[in-house]
Amino acid sequence: MRTIRTRVAVIAATAALIAASAGTVAVAQDATGTPENGDQHETATTLANDFNAVDRNTNWQLTGKLKLNFPTYHTEGIAFSEDHIFLSAVQIIEPTVKYPAPQNGFDRSPGKGIGHVFVMDKAGNLQKDITLGEGDTYHPGGIDFDGTNLWVPVAQYRPNSASIIYRIDAASLDVHKQFEVPDHFGGIVMDRQTGHLVGNTWGSRRFAEWDLQGKQLSTWENANYFIDYQDCQYVPNSKMLCGGVTNLPQTPAAGGAGATYELGGMAMIDLKGHAVTRDVPFQKWSTAGHVATRNPFKMTADGGHLTMKVAPDNGDEGNGTEILTYEATVARSPDLGYPPIWEE
Repeated sequence: MRTIRTRVAVIAATAALIAASAGTVAVAQDATGTPENGDQHETATTLANDFNAVDRNTNWQLTGKLKLNFPTYHTEGIAFSEDHIFLSAVQIIEPTVKYPAPQNGFDRSPGKGIGHVFVMDKAGNLQKDITLGEGDTYHPGGIDFDGTNLWVPVAQYRPNSASIIYRIDAASLDVHKQFEVPDHFGGIVMDRQTGHLVGNTWGSRRFAEWDLQGKQLSTWENANYFIDYQDCQYVPNSKMLCGGVTNLPQTPAAGGAGATYELGGMAMIDLKGHAVTRDVPFQKWSTAGHVATRNPFKMTADGGHLTMKVAPDNGDEGNGTEILTYEATVARSPDLGYPPIWEE
């Protein structure tokens, strides 16, 4: 029962934070007005501790494929609420083109496109197509669901550009333009402990923290060059778990520098100390031959059992976009973690 109360308190706190977004940020309190911190350790230990037991020898098994039967374009991020699956994607109308030399601070043309957030039921049936973006800002990135709202960064499709941070009410599906930032941010999480948003830039080379009005509170460089984070999620307390990919050159026999292979992986980042606390490669492959952590990525844990949901393939590749489920069991001490949000 403590775990259930904790989960309700977290969701209620997040709702209070959004309601206060025009003013000060609220803190979850009990009936006496005291901040509710007593049960944080229980919710913190499940996914954080289970992921800390993952290594290169962890036996991940593909246990499910959910085929999406509508145009999904280039998939970016995924999230799950009690009622919906959310998938962000970019529809490219005109590709960007690299300049011979930088122009006005940009290394490429803006291109043209449409940003989408697809809202599905649990069977993968499309319920709504939400289009996001303005002008050259059309590229949705990794997304995060905080228990009440879906957070979506939409950026120009080039580094050192600009982004709009959107908030979508997961129940009403109403869209709110939260604020704008002067850089490309390709991923975002809501830190439920602070009520702040944390985003990562192009290639995840830098992180920034904002309040809900868009005031930048801190920024830091990513000292880790293992992978580029594509889609992240919040993990109690004040951590973010990211999946991603990097393209590395092949040997001369395999095509040389003109040919690449995809190195996938996952990383846990401490949002207080700003350090990567654990990163692990992940080399499982999709129907189209992409590494599974290429873009959309989310994970849950339940007593040493991890479940990962990914959707690496574009709509025009392989068998089209499939939501793949991987599962693994790790050795760790049991705790009272709550079940995955996408379970019925």
